[in-house]
Formats: sequence, structure tokens, C-alpha cells
Amino acid sequence: MFKIGDFSRLSQVSVKTLRYYDEIGLLRPSEIDRFTGYRYYSADQLHRLNRILALKDLGLSLEQIDQLLNGDLSASEMRGMLKLKRAEIEQSIEDEQARLARVEARLNQIEQESKMSNYDVIIKKVAPQRVAAVRAVIANYSSQGPLWEELGGFLGRNKITPVAPCLTVYYDTEFKEHDVDVEVCEVIGAPVRGTDRVQVRELAGLDTMACLVHHGPFNTLNQAYSVLMQWIQTNSYRIVGPNREVYLESSGKQDDSGCVTEIQLPVERM
Repeated sequence: MFKIGDFSRLSQVSVKTLRYYDEIGLLRPSEIDRFTGYRYYSADQLHRLNRILALKDLGLSLEQIDQLLNGDLSASEMRGMLKLKRAEIEQSIEDEQARLARVEARLNQIEQESKMSNYDVIIKKVAPQRVAAVRAVIANYSSQGPLWEELGGFLGRNKITPVAPCLTVYYDTEFKEHDVDVEVCEVIGAPVRGTDRVQVRELAGLDTMACLVHHGPFNTLNQAYSVLMQWIQTNSYRIVGPNREVYLESSGKQDDSGCVTEIQLPVERM
């Protein structure tokens, strides 16, 4: 029999950990002196302790280890537990590889430009929103003015005040110089009846949006799009829907340097 200190040295497990394993019923001492309270362990308990350490090394929680050692689990249930842990580890590896790719991309950008980029791309979830919207095919990207005027007139007649920044949804799957399919949207609170031209609907929420914020005129947004597209490619994503431009601060003028625009692209892992 070994006192807890001796068993700790033999097993290379701290006394504190052994006491905790005793408290949760994972590894009880072989004997406890009823007068002194000293814990004693037997040599054959090293086998159980090593099993605990091996399972812990696999990333299993102490609760899961307890189920494996003390529970009446079938072979199928054991396989299921380990397969789930394998999937968790694989996802963790994938996430860290993606993080490594982002670090490499940032390093390459700094080496090329000798400074940090003006843009930071993040992945975030976008909630659904009720919008009043006008969709049309227009001459080019800068020809949205009449659509916004039409939408503004609808809001004015119905005495509606937007509750969030307005946005445009671009439905074309590639850049087009002419005949651009766009939808201009104002985010509203209460439901209202639309018209043949103005649709009141829910703009879908999306769980995975690649986003960046552009400070500057609309006519320089191509710089932000270039950065965002490069980021998507570098990080092994693909675009899976129409992009959005959210106008956080805007005067409506193409050359206004005070504009702040968030570009949002729905993506998924390749």
C-alpha cells in the first residue's frame, strides 16, 4: 500500500488531483485510515489511473471518462463517444488551419505594403430584418438615385421612420457594366402594406457573412471588394448569395469621403 504522497510520486499525478479524483468518485483510495484520514492506494490502482490519464489525453472530459470507466456503456456507445471527440478535434484542426492562413495572409500583406491593411475582414451572423424595398434592373451601379427617391416617397406617405441603416442588395453573380439587378432597402419596424413597386418583406438572416467596413467615397468601393474577394479565396470560402452594402454613414454622393459602408458577402467553407 502507498500513502497518497508516495502514490503521487509513483504516478506523477499531483496530490491535489488525486484528492479531486477521490471527491468525484473517479479514483477512490484503496483504504482510508479511520483515525488519521490518510489515504492509501494499491499498486494495481495504477492501471486505472493510467487509463484515466490516457482517456484525458484524448480530450475527453472527466465526466465522459467516468461514464467510460464506471458506466455500463455498450461498445456502440463507446464508439459514438470517441467518434464525436474525433469530429471535435477535426473541426478544431480545421479552425486552426484557417486561422493560420489568415495569419499568413496578414504577414504577406505587411511584407508587400510595409504596413497594416486599412481593412479587417470578419465572419459574423446577420439577423433577419423587415425591409421596405424596391428592386429593378438599372443602367449601372451609380444609377440608384431614382430607386431611393421612390422608396423615400413611400416611407414619407406612410409616415415610416427607418430603424437601421439602409442597404442595397446586388443580385448579379458577377460584375456588370450595364443592366445591374439591385434592390434598395430601408429597414423598418412595424409592418405596412406595400405596393406593386415597393415590397415589404423579411430580408433573410445569414449565419456566415464575410464583412468589412470601407471608409471613403462610393467610387472607391472597388478597393474594399478586392480585399474582401482575396480574403475569401485565401481562407477557402466561396460566395453563396447576393452581396449587400450597408450604408452606415452616407450623404448619397458618390465622391463623399465621409461615407462609411459595410460590405457583406454570404459565404461557406469550400
